[in-house]
Amino acid sequence: MSRRPQLTGRAAVLAIVVCAIAMSLAYPVREYIAQRRQIAELQEQKANALSELSTHEQRSRQLQDPNYIKRETRRRLHYCGPAPETCYVVMDNGEPSGPVGGQAREVEKAPWYQTLWESIEAADKGTGRKVQTGPAQTDQVEK
Repeated sequence: MSRRPQLTGRAAVLAIVVCAIAMSLAYPVREYIAQRRQIAELQEQKANALSELSTHEQRSRQLQDPNYIKRETRRRLHYCGPAPETCYVVMDNGEPSGPVGGQAREVEKAPWYQTLWESIEAADKGTGRKVQTGPAQTDQVEK
């Protein structure tokens, strides 16, 4: 008895045909998946645009309401209405920030970028200095 070979001519042709079919279907399947992903992204963008549109429409309706405009001018700009209406502005009741003589002197602070640069230079030099912000811009040595 002779043994038959495991790979016959028919099996080889079948394997080649199956590979050719798989390779010919790979590109269209990949394109199909990419298009489905793009469709999903576009639907999400459409939903976001519609929600933004409804928000803008609601804001437009609010701005057409005269009562809303009056409320906002009172709240944001502190406007008062006609004579029968009395408005009050509550000031900060904290400690006075200036000297007691009635003259308020503004404290000049260094700009943030100057303070940042000085602290970077101090760290680079390794001097251990701490930069103070405020009117007396002096360096103090930490011990």
